[in-house]
Amino acid sequence: MATATTHGARDHARAQEGTRAEAMPVVPASSWPAPPCEAGHLVWAETVAGGNYTHRVLARGTELRLTDLSGDACAHLLLYAADRPWERLNVADTVKVQWNAYLGEGQLLLSDQGRVLASLTGDTSGRHDALCGTSTLVRNTQRYGDGVPQSASPAGRELFKLAAAKNGLGPRDLPPSLSFFQGVAIGDDGSLDFTGSAGPGGSVTLRAEQDVTVLIVNVPHPVDPRPAYTSTALEVLAWRSAATKPGDPLWEATPEGRRAFQNTVEFLAARGLA
Repeated sequence: MATATTHGARDHARAQEGTRAEAMPVVPASSWPAPPCEAGHLVWAETVAGGNYTHRVLARGTELRLTDLSGDACAHLLLYAADRPWERLNVADTVKVQWNAYLGEGQLLLSDQGRVLASLTGDTSGRHDALCGTSTLVRNTQRYGDGVPQSASPAGRELFKLAAAKNGLGPRDLPPSLSFFQGVAIGDDGSLDFTGSAGPGGSVTLRAEQDVTVLIVNVPHPVDPRPAYTSTALEVLAWRSAATKPGDPLWEATPEGRRAFQNTVEFLAARGLA
């Protein structure tokens, strides 16, 4: 189809309606071919290519499932309270308050206000990291020759800047992030041991315990020792559900977690949101 004229370009563009690429958002999400729940409940369905990013605002109680489709995705995650972005994921408190530096099912993702932004309700991967953050422009330039978003080896922080800007946030709003699907273990001497991926098909499921802004970047882990920039597709699915309530095993699992949930619900109740 000729595109040399405005009419030809328009007709060519319109002919692409309904075409699906390997990595793209699906709109409406309910048309996703294999939903994890009743199709009408899906609110987000997207495949994020390696070296790319995505973002979305999710309502309290929404379940979010990330899947490493081919075994070389690495999902770097940031969370913000949707209407007050100064309350955001605090990785140090997430680790410190729960006495655990290793992410997995049952862990809570905490803000610096002592409240729960999201909970990890499922994990079939077990290869995650709460210590190293994401890659930077300087480091990627040293390792791969470039790190800007338009390059073949974009850095995680540079992509986070783009995702943040689309939600009214700037570079100073980017705290350290969490990483899923590429693991790191800490040796007795404090050294970092890159444990890599658990293989294709690993997934994690998070539940939003407040309305949250989600930023996700899919780039290689910063201590991945492989010389090539290796990053494969990440599947993102979200569906409507319900927030954790008192009596739920997750709520009652630890005194620290119980207090964090209580802080969260008390705050939301004062605003008429819980």
